[in-house]
Amino acid sequence: MANINAIIEGLKDKFNAEAASGMDEVFQFNIEDADNYHIIIKDGACEILEGEHDDPSVTLIMNKDTLKDVLTGEEDGMQAFMAGKLRAEGDMMLATKLSALFPV
Repeated sequence: MANINAIIEGLKDKFNAEAASGMDEVFQFNIEDADNYHIIIKDGACEILEGEHDDPSVTLIMNKDTLKDVLTGEEDGMQAFMAGKLRAEGDMMLATKLSALFPV
């Protein structure tokens, strides 16, 4: 099993700044069996931090296996959501933009 921290940090290399143009959003990842992270997307830039944000735009809740599968493209995020493996709180439509922000 790949290290979750390495997968999260690897998102920096996949980041599509063009897709983030004009955005000012926070994606919170609450990982039930690992550390939590949040990603701040602002004006075409991406900052990934460990821990919880005070006011995220959307919070995605899942276990580390689901996170790994979604972030590596082994599982579609919408399918994980429909199967109950991933829960979203806040701006759920924003969660659908993750694939454009971080293409596999």
